[in-house]
Amino acid sequence: MLTENEIRPEALMAEQARLFAEDVAGLMAHRSEFIQVPCPACESVEYQPTFEKCGMPFVTCLQCETLYANPRPRPEHMVGYYRNSKNYEYWSNYIFPASEAARREKIFQPRVDLVLNICDRFQVPTRILMEVGAGFGIFGEELKKRNRFQQMIAVEPTPYLAEDCRKRGLDVVESPIEEVNKANLLKPGETINVIVNFEVIEHLFSPRDFLRQCADFLEPGGVLILTCPNGKGFDIVTLGAQSSAVDVEHVNLFNPASLALLMRSCGFEVIETQTPGKLDAELVRKQLLSGELNAEAHPFLTQILVDEWETKGPAFQQFLIDNHLSSNMLLVGRKQG
Repeated sequence: MLTENEIRPEALMAEQARLFAEDVAGLMAHRSEFIQVPCPACESVEYQPTFEKCGMPFVTCLQCETLYANPRPRPEHMVGYYRNSKNYEYWSNYIFPASEAARREKIFQPRVDLVLNICDRFQVPTRILMEVGAGFGIFGEELKKRNRFQQMIAVEPTPYLAEDCRKRGLDVVESPIEEVNKANLLKPGETINVIVNFEVIEHLFSPRDFLRQCADFLEPGGVLILTCPNGKGFDIVTLGAQSSAVDVEHVNLFNPASLALLMRSCGFEVIETQTPGKLDAELVRKQLLSGELNAEAHPFLTQILVDEWETKGPAFQQFLIDNHLSSNMLLVGRKQG
């Protein structure tokens, strides 16, 4: 069973929090320049103010219930935030190396298995796969070991993460996908069969532009596999602004229905939906134990997640997974046409 400490070592997280606060302060210095946007899923302009975190206001769409930051930083502010982030540099230098073995075994190897299983079940050719937002490059490194794809392209705009990918022997494009010229990336006659992006879309100013670009790169019948937080998942609904999934970087917190709506509008048929998250129960349990979440106000959760944790905690998490209630979700879209 995956635990939070395995992927976020407690001894390293205080410094991470300090650096993250510095990054956030730099971003929020532009607060007066933030701009109003319609719902990133359905484009409705009707919303309900929901909460604020670190100075970032979040609202809920009255049409599709997407939770999103509004107003939000301009694209140039977001690009500068990620390019100059001290927090991400610290993750690259310290947290990820310390947690790499656990992440490789419990996140990335199962993720490769999942992607290959999807390709097999939906009969998707395995010539070229592109990972958008390749991060530290572990997924690509593990995928290459399987010898299933003829080529694997890693798109990673953050400089030190792109360098991590190169060190793992990956073909790297150090640019946002929205700025990549397909003609310069692929040889004549080549097409991309599979695009994967893990925990990316929630960070983007315009998810619609991103998905349209992904659709343009894919061949007809090719698949897009993406993961992101589920704004209607258990730990986000229970903890609200206290959830670690809610922060100034996660400006789009879709739910399975609203993300499917967006994907269909961008030329995809949604062929699979999962909520495979493993940490919802543990994250809420942690706040009950610390007192950050009032145990007296949540007697049932206290019973399941504290008093009877050893016998009922894992079963409760599995219930969330089986019923599309985990706060991490995966959707698979097939390009139409």
